[in-house]
Amino acid sequence: MSVRDGRWRLYVALLNTTEPWPQHGFGRSMPTFTDRTDALSVLGFEPVPGAEWEWTEDSETPDNLASPVILIAAIRVRSWLGVSV
Repeated sequence: MSVRDGRWRLYVALLNTTEPWPQHGFGRSMPTFTDRTDALSVLGFEPVPGAEWEWTEDSETPDNLASPVILIAAIRVRSWLGVSV
């Protein structure tokens, strides 16, 4: 999940595929834990039991201290079929 230009977006990074990643937009409000879990469910995924959200920040322009910050959150998920991604 990331925020850029004030808009939150949750996506599931799929490995070993050229298919588009499933994603869900939240708009400008910070999605709650329940919002994020519900969005994952709509996309056919759920957090892996015991997994926790990890938050980090990055720069829009690397090595530029004046660059806007991009906030990123990640959690390990699995499909409803039990396959972890």
